[in-house]
Amino acid sequence: MSALPLHQAGHRFGDRDALTGLSFAAAHGEVVAMVGLNGAGKTTALRVLTGRLRPDRGTARVLGEDPATMRPTTARRFGHVVGAALVSGDLTVVENLRSAASLHGLPRADVEHASADVVHRLDLDAWADAPARTLSAGNAQRLGIACAVAHSPSALVLDEPTSALDPRGVVLVRELVRSLADDGAAVLVSSHHLDEVARVADRVVVVHGGRVVGELAPGDEMERRFFAMVLAADAEADA
Repeated sequence: MSALPLHQAGHRFGDRDALTGLSFAAAHGEVVAMVGLNGAGKTTALRVLTGRLRPDRGTARVLGEDPATMRPTTARRFGHVVGAALVSGDLTVVENLRSAASLHGLPRADVEHASADVVHRLDLDAWADAPARTLSAGNAQRLGIACAVAHSPSALVLDEPTSALDPRGVVLVRELVRSLADDGAAVLVSSHHLDEVARVADRVVVVHGGRVVGELAPGDEMERRFFAMVLAADAEADA
């Protein structure tokens, strides 16, 4: 069953169509990457899935529920970083993680272990007691992801999760995302980096003009095939 389906979603900002019937889904145990040029509609789609925007038409579901009205018990099984992460600059790295785990309903007895585990997995041990506001951009991005996954979510949405990371951080996030999916989570990742998503995704959907225009199997010549899909979609729109 698909944990993160978006069906025929449409949304307008003023006189501009941001989504024009966009449909895709991520199933449990699967990493789906969404790729596209700037302005393709990727972030708008993620904002709809996380309940920050209501689509003008179509439907969005997270773990079977409307993300804008989901029950707290369902929200506790969801993790996401779209835009600013839910991190307090005055709290330390560990304090932020404990708060995130507790807010997502993790039992008190498990909070300490879960926080320590994700600190180690994302190599944040050296900054565990540092206030979040003192972190570099890359470490702050890793902390935001850590807070989104400390409770081992059943569904996870990440927007450009490696944009500020060095090569070591990219590998750590890749391994984390893959392990969550292998444990049964449905993961949706938006990215500009075709070479990176090819290493982690089971499927890659190409978004252009607010809709899905094709799908790539991770492998060789992804860049060439990506631009062929985009150009074909533009030619169809102009015909």
